[in-house]
Amino acid sequence: MRGRRGGIGGLVVLLAVAALGGVGLAWLRGSPSEEHAPGALTRTVAIERLVTLRVIFPEGFTRADMAARVAAVRKIAIRKRHVRPRLTESGYLAATSVVKPPAAFRKDVRRHSIEGFLFPATYAFTQKTRAAELVAEQLAAFERAFGGLNLRYARSKNLTPYDVLVIASMIEKEAVVPAERPLIAAVIYNRLHEHMPLGIDATIRYGLDIPGTKSLTESAIRSSNPYNTRRFRGLPPTPIANPGLASLRAAAHPARVDYLYYVRKPDKRHHFFTADVNAFLRKACEYGYGCS
Repeated sequence: MRGRRGGIGGLVVLLAVAALGGVGLAWLRGSPSEEHAPGALTRTVAIERLVTLRVIFPEGFTRADMAARVAAVRKIAIRKRHVRPRLTESGYLAATSVVKPPAAFRKDVRRHSIEGFLFPATYAFTQKTRAAELVAEQLAAFERAFGGLNLRYARSKNLTPYDVLVIASMIEKEAVVPAERPLIAAVIYNRLHEHMPLGIDATIRYGLDIPGTKSLTESAIRSSNPYNTRRFRGLPPTPIANPGLASLRAAAHPARVDYLYYVRKPDKRHHFFTADVNAFLRKACEYGYGCS
């Protein structure tokens, strides 16, 4: 409309994106005819330059591990990149405590837990990224990865997709050498079929929050914690970590072998596998895990 030269149509916006400590400058001025008028206003607005940051979540990290990694990356961003990310450890824990698992899994999740669904990968974010946005990206990555699995064999063994995820989490914590993932999966499948306790100590550690640097005590091994797979048959209540694609594939496609036992060799990487309990006990004794 005529007579409103001082309105939005008359504004001239000059933007100078100067990297001054990560801040650009924008000047908002009136029209040229008003520029020198008495009382004309000139405003300077600081615009923060977005900085691309990255957080790496390795395979096998738990939700708590990921929150700690967020805190560590945030400290580095503040110290070295001179930006203060909105993403925080407490924010990540809060976001992961309220988000729901993917819809396809909700009827099978045995307790409210997002563990297992936080896909491990490298994620880019900026100082403006919220925790809920990062978590949503992790869940989307999980759905893409899990959606590519063929679960026909697992279903033939009466295992649900959530069961496969739980198995994958145990494989992720137990396997060091990639080639052993399908073998560890086979032991889990075979012991489930035989109605044997899985006897995987990583589940006890998860349930009782015992780090891998500490030995399991007799009281821990005898505990009534539901994650004690030495005492209770079947799968633990939830995943015990967030598995990567290789462990997901192994959980869906175990090796076709009859192994029921494995014990870690002295190199702390490889395992001895067998279907014979006596062979297992001999090797356990040989490797220094106690002789019965």
